[in-house]
Amino acid sequence: MPKTDLNKLKKQLINIQNEINKVINTVDVAMGLKVNDVDQKARQEGKVIEMDEARVIEGVFDGQGMIGPDGKHYTVPANYASKSKLVEGDMLKLTIQPDGTFLFKQIGPIERERLVGVLAYDEQTRQFFGIVNGQSYALITASVTYFKGEVGDEVIMLVPKGATSKYAAVENIVKQLPVSQAVQKDLPAPAVVDENDLVFDEDSDEFKLN
Repeated sequence: MPKTDLNKLKKQLINIQNEINKVINTVDVAMGLKVNDVDQKARQEGKVIEMDEARVIEGVFDGQGMIGPDGKHYTVPANYASKSKLVEGDMLKLTIQPDGTFLFKQIGPIERERLVGVLAYDEQTRQFFGIVNGQSYALITASVTYFKGEVGDEVIMLVPKGATSKYAAVENIVKQLPVSQAVQKDLPAPAVVDENDLVFDEDSDEFKLN
């Protein structure tokens, strides 16, 4: 069979696979199975497109990587996710070049809302968090280090509007007064903050330590 005919056949099979993924998702929902929102969106809206010189996969960002319509996870470079301020639920397009190079592009950003929290760090998991009203959002380390964030700093985050999420994108970080300057000005120096020690005081509209 000529190569051109094989390519056409492959594209037809991929289109069929995309439709099957959508049907599987519909059946899962009908059976009452719990389907992660990101996985569900990837199945419904994701695509796999075979081109002559490259392969294109459209999927959904899950906070760390991209989920394809087939459920596969594709690693998104932390620097790209940080620079683009990607949020859970954003649609991405991955182009896989013939030499194996991965090129990501944001093609469908979802609606966002801005939150202001306190930067915390878990020593055991080595994970940065932004804490708002007692709720924590995992942050990409590259985003925190770019802004030279430190525990106790104020962190401005972006999250999906009207939806729950485990991760947040860092929009900016407001530095606290350095310890040396705090001593010179006779002000309290910033302390290491554990998320379990933070309590939101509605009267003062700020976080306080237990």
